[in-house]
Amino acid sequence: MIHVAIVSYFSIGAYDNNTLDENQMLSEILSELQISHEIVSWSDTAVKWEQFSLLLIKSTWDYFDYYPEFLTWIDRIKKLRIPALNSMDTILWNSSKRYLLEIESKGYPVIAGMILEKGLPIVKEKIASKIQSETWVVKPLVSGGAKNTLKINGDNWDQHLEKIQAWVNEEAFLVQPFVTEVERVGEYSLIFFNRKFSHAVLKTPASKDFRVQHYFGGTIKPIIPSASMLLSCQNLIDEFASESLYVRVDGVEIDGEFHLMELEMIEPYLFLGLSEQAISNYKEAIMARLT
Repeated sequence: MIHVAIVSYFSIGAYDNNTLDENQMLSEILSELQISHEIVSWSDTAVKWEQFSLLLIKSTWDYFDYYPEFLTWIDRIKKLRIPALNSMDTILWNSSKRYLLEIESKGYPVIAGMILEKGLPIVKEKIASKIQSETWVVKPLVSGGAKNTLKINGDNWDQHLEKIQAWVNEEAFLVQPFVTEVERVGEYSLIFFNRKFSHAVLKTPASKDFRVQHYFGGTIKPIIPSASMLLSCQNLIDEFASESLYVRVDGVEIDGEFHLMELEMIEPYLFLGLSEQAISNYKEAIMARLT
C-alpha cells in the first residue's frame, strides 16, 4: 500500500504569515484519492523515512536557514532510494541560484547577475563592469523569502560594503541588477503542473518596498498571461523542468519580453486559493503520478 509524506518544515511563523495552508489542501486531495499520507518536517529526526513510498515536497520553507543539514537530508533520501516529487536531483540543482547563470548561458532572458564567491574580497569595479545598472540587489546564493537581501545604489554602496563583505566571508552571494519593472508593475508567477500551465498571478510590492513577498506587505492578484509570456515560460519548463510535478516561473516583462527571475522547483507557494481551476489542476497532476 502506498504511503506518502507531505514534506514541510517546523513553522515559527517566519515564512507562512498571511498564507493559506496548502499543506492541508494537498492533504485533502490525497484523502479524496484515498491515498494514505501524513505531513512531516524534513528536519524532524524522529521521522522514519523508510516507511514512505513517495515524498511530496511541499513547504520546506526553512531549507536555506539550515542548508548543510538540508543537503545531508537530501543525501539520506537518495541513499534510501525513496522517490520524491520533485526529485532530489531537481531540488539539489534548484537550491543554489547558480542555476540562473546556467539558464542564461543557454540563451534565455534571465535576470542572472554575478556571483560573489565565498571568502573572496568584493571588488566594486568588477560588479559595475558586469552589471549595467545603477542599482543592484544583493542576496545569498542559497536563499529565499528575501532573507539578507539588500537594494543598493552607488550612493550607499560604501556604507553597506562592510556588512556585505562579512556575509560573503560566510557564504556566496549573488548581485543582480535592480529591475524597475518590479516596483512599477510587479513580478509575474506562472504555475505549471506536469509541464502544463495551470494559473498565474501578479505580485506587487508594498509602497516604498521592492520585495514582492506577501509577508512584506506585497499584494497578489490572479491574471491571465499573454501568449508570448506563456510561450516563454513553457520553453523554460520544457528544457529545465520537464520531469517536475510542479514549477513556479517568476519573472518580469522588459520591453515586452519575459525575463526569468526564479524557476521555483523546491517549495514554491502555489497560490491554490486564488484560482478556481488551480486545485483541480493540482489534483489532476497528482492523480497522473500516483494512481
